[in-house]
Formats: sequence, C-alpha cells, structure tokens
Amino acid sequence: MSSRQFSRRLFGLTVRQNAHPDMRRLRREAGDPSLHGNKFWKSSCLTMDYLKKNPPHQGVRVLDLGCGWGLGGIFCAREFGARVTGLDADPSVFPFVHYHAELNGVEMETWRCRYEKVTQSDLGRFDLLIGTDICFWDQLEPALYNLTRRAMRAGVQRVVLSDPGRSPFRRLAARAEDKLGGSYREWSVSRPMKASGCILEVANPSP
Repeated sequence: MSSRQFSRRLFGLTVRQNAHPDMRRLRREAGDPSLHGNKFWKSSCLTMDYLKKNPPHQGVRVLDLGCGWGLGGIFCAREFGARVTGLDADPSVFPFVHYHAELNGVEMETWRCRYEKVTQSDLGRFDLLIGTDICFWDQLEPALYNLTRRAMRAGVQRVVLSDPGRSPFRRLAARAEDKLGGSYREWSVSRPMKASGCILEVANPSP
C-alpha cells in the first residue's frame, strides 16, 4: 500500500487518516484516546491559517492545549521553528503526537495535565498558547477562561483558540472579550479543505 493512501496534506504537513495502517497499529498499541483526541479536527485548519496570517516570532515557545494529535503545535514547529509542548489529560494521544511530529521532521514534547492544574508559574515558560476544538463541554468554559487569565498574568504573549462555534466556546470568547480584552471573530478556510468557525485571541500589550 502506498504511504500516500489514507494521507492528506494540510498547510505543509502530512497527516495520516484513521484508516492508514500506521494509525491502526498505534490504536492497537496505545488504545483509542478517550477524550476526543481520536482524529483530526477540521478547526486545526482555522488555527494554522490564522497563525500563518498572524505569525508569532521565530523560535516561539508554544503550549498546545488539549493537543490531541498535536497538529497545531507541529505546524508551529515547522513554520516558525517553535519549541512546542503538547498538553493533554489523556496520555494515549501522545503516540499519535510523536508519530506525526517525526513524520513531519520536527520534535514535540508532551505533558499530561488537566487545565485547572496548570499553574501561573508553568505558563511563564511559554510565549504562545494554542488550542483547537477544546471547549466542547460547559464545564470546560470556566477552566479555559481561568487558564487564559493565568496566562496573561504570567506574561504569555498570546492565547489563540479556535472552534467550530459551539455554545461553550462562544461564551468563553464573549467573557474573554469583556474581561481580558480579547478579540473574537468568525474565520473560514476553503483550502486544503473547507472549515469554518471562530477564533479567539487574547494578547498581552507589547512591552
């Protein structure tokens, strides 16, 4: 079977589809991720497109929240020479992260942690936080708001979150706009695949 079969190209990345033999092998070895980190999410395209058009500085230190397969972080590593850590509460996603990082010629550290356990001191090690499709339950909205607030207090330069537009995310975005000076906008891409949703960015003022 050709390695191109059951693969796609997205913003310069090679991404395996679930039917690819390597992905089936990883699921057998690691088990299926339990917290929705079991596939590629289209909102990753929104994150990549937004960052391509609003790039961070080269060598940026990135924390990929609820990283799943880590594609947003891997994109940052390739595109911006970023030093990336993928955070997820479910460690069974990490073999998929490392597989895709190696496939795309970059490295990515992983960190098993829940949002509410990430301290302000932890966040001070990063310049940019990204997250894709991570506010899908009501109880995640306050956890992510509080994490974003801690990030601003820690001096993180930017927090960029994307979502298809679920209600918990829209509440998070409205609250971050009101309380943290964030900006919230609709965003869409047509290539390499159609995707639409929302982008929330919260940024610290430039020194």
